[in-house]
Amino acid sequence: MTSQPFDIAVIGAGMAGSSAAAFLSASKRVALIEAEDIAGYHTTGRSAAIWIQNYGPPDVRELTRLSRPFYESPPTGFSDIPLIRRRPVLMLASESQLPDLDAALAGGHGLRTLSIHEAGALVPALRPGYLAGAAIEEDAFDMDVAAIHQGFLRMLRTNGGVLALRSRTGRIERRGDLWHIETTAGAAFQAPILVNAAGAWGDQIATLAAAAPLGLRPCRRTAAIIDPTPFDVANWPMIIDVNEEWYARPEARTRLMVSPADETLTHPHDVQPEEIDVATGIDRMQQALDIPVRRVEHSWAGLRTFTPDGSLGFGWDANIPGFFWCVGQGGYGIQTAPAAGRFVADLVLGRDAGEAAPVIQAVAPGRFQTDSLSSGNLIA
Repeated sequence: MTSQPFDIAVIGAGMAGSSAAAFLSASKRVALIEAEDIAGYHTTGRSAAIWIQNYGPPDVRELTRLSRPFYESPPTGFSDIPLIRRRPVLMLASESQLPDLDAALAGGHGLRTLSIHEAGALVPALRPGYLAGAAIEEDAFDMDVAAIHQGFLRMLRTNGGVLALRSRTGRIERRGDLWHIETTAGAAFQAPILVNAAGAWGDQIATLAAAAPLGLRPCRRTAAIIDPTPFDVANWPMIIDVNEEWYARPEARTRLMVSPADETLTHPHDVQPEEIDVATGIDRMQQALDIPVRRVEHSWAGLRTFTPDGSLGFGWDANIPGFFWCVGQGGYGIQTAPAAGRFVADLVLGRDAGEAAPVIQAVAPGRFQTDSLSSGNLIA
């Protein structure tokens, strides 16, 4: 088995790995190694993403904020179509949830209260008597996940990087200063630096590389498509329960996507929706919105993988030289992708992380590891 030499090997071609590989490939020869037939099959390809500033822990919110300029004005040639479309986010609260709404307003950025009448004008399907308070984030926007993902893969290829599909990692071994990665398809790669962007499989990749797992938590998230007739939902905002017990957003202009916002702990696999989760999401939605649901047109599930404390896991392993973690994106991987990819590249290559530097300690994987040996960057 002949190994192909690279400066950096990135395992996992979802949004996290693709964005990191794209920025790394500007100055290094990068291999992006993916187990499936298509990149982004398990999580990225199942995301219906919206950019929301007020979503996630502080480190996520900072990288979300830093990603906005990229989405508004992507590099020339990144995509042939616009990446974003304005879509406000409407937050709903029942009487018992008013304290939670007050807390969201106090800790949020760019949120303002709406009257019940104003909320009803935006979403005419609101049930009379349900709503006690509302808030809106007006500068949120839909994101074209496929266009963004393909844009990063295009960046990688333009820079001379290699995308290796159908290359499930079977063995990882460090010999001297090089990682040797063998795949079940027979391909082999070698590089001094290995970036673990394997999502739900991140701890498995770490184990293959003799690194201690971080304790990643893959969770199932379910969504369903319904016909919202008689309502025209094309210009509705995204609707979120203030405690994120459900949400809904327009899909393909004439349909509504509904989710129970479930986070059911599971294991890394090709996750499928459970009927009870679909039914739960629709029931919660119908408590607030008077929309008859005659049938579910389509349902799916994806994996959202979190670190033990819910923040991101970006940085060098505390004990294994040349092993870099890029995991724990949870449900935030799309909205943070441009800033996160650049941030990972900066850390791997030993550069100043600029405006993202304040989050370095918050996302360092060493917070989950008992030892504190510095792996360092080998090729910057």
